[in-house]
Amino acid sequence: MAILRLSRLITQSKTVPRPDVPVSLTKRTATTTPTGAILPEPEKTPFGIFGIVCAVVPGLLIGAAISKNIANFLEENELFVPSDDDDDDD
Repeated sequence: MAILRLSRLITQSKTVPRPDVPVSLTKRTATTTPTGAILPEPEKTPFGIFGIVCAVVPGLLIGAAISKNIANFLEENELFVPSDDDDDDD
């Protein structure tokens, strides 16, 4: 019984809502009501395949642009110049 009371005290610790922060941005630390009922699961915002595409495509484009600029810089400053001997397949 003491463990149950201790677990209720731990799960009922709530943050004090600030008036300048919207309710949707506050962190919910309580998992049960004062009577012991389990609170419902929070709402989830699904992004699906659209969200994945919106995250991956810009990352690939930015990474390709950066690597292209670095390769041009290395070649202009002759820090890395492919030799003609490497292309011979004889």
